[in-house]
Amino acid sequence: MPLWPVAPPGRPLAGLTVLVVEDSRFASEAVRLLCLRSGARIRRADCLRTAARHLQIYRPAVAIVDMGLPDGDGAQLIATLAGLVPVVLGMSGDPDTEAGAMAAGANGFLAKPVESLALFQHMILSNLPADARPMGPRAVPSETLRPDASVLHDDLAHVADVLASASDTGAIDYIVRFLAGVARSARDEPLEQAAVALARDHSAGRALAADLARISGLVQDRLAAGRG
Repeated sequence: MPLWPVAPPGRPLAGLTVLVVEDSRFASEAVRLLCLRSGARIRRADCLRTAARHLQIYRPAVAIVDMGLPDGDGAQLIATLAGLVPVVLGMSGDPDTEAGAMAAGANGFLAKPVESLALFQHMILSNLPADARPMGPRAVPSETLRPDASVLHDDLAHVADVLASASDTGAIDYIVRFLAGVARSARDEPLEQAAVALARDHSAGRALAADLARISGLVQDRLAAGRG
C-alpha cells in the first residue's frame, strides 16, 4: 500500500516521518525546516543510543544519519537500517565520508550545508519505492532554507565544553568532525580552517596546543558576539 495516494501541492513529503540522527543543533534545525516546508514529520536523535530508542518505538520512512556521532560512526547505523527503512541518507560536512556512507548501504548522501529544498526533496523522492511516490506533476522549488544564526549558540557551547576536557585522541577526533560540520553548515570559513588545521596537525602527530587555543578563542569570540 502506498505511503500516500496524493501529496498536497507544495508538500511532496506529506505523510512521511523523517528520523534525523545528528548531534549538531544547527544541522538538525536545517533539516527540520526542510521537512516542515515539504510536509514531513521529523524526529531527532543526537547519538546512536538515542536513535536505537526511537527505532524501538516506530519505523521512519526516511533516516538521515550524520557520519560522525559522539558515540560512534554513522556508517554503523546506516548498515543496520539499510533494507529496513525505505530511504537512508548519509550526511556530513566532510565529502570524503560519502564513500563510507554508500558502502554501508545508504541510498544517497547530503553534503552540509543542507539548504536546497529541491535537492532535499529529490534525494528522498527519487529513492522511495515507486508506489510510495506522490502522483502527478510536482513543481520544483527554488528556495534555500537556513536556520537562524542564534541556533549556532548551542553547538558552539558544546564545542567549548568538549575543548575544556579534551585529553585524548577520541576527543580530538570528535572536535575535528563536529566543528568542521558546524563551520561548513554556518559558512564560517575561519572556523572551518581552524578545524582543518587541527585535523592536519593531529594526523601528523604534531603538538596541538596552538590549534586548540586558536579554536577556543574563535569559539569564545562567537559566543560572546551572540550574547551581545
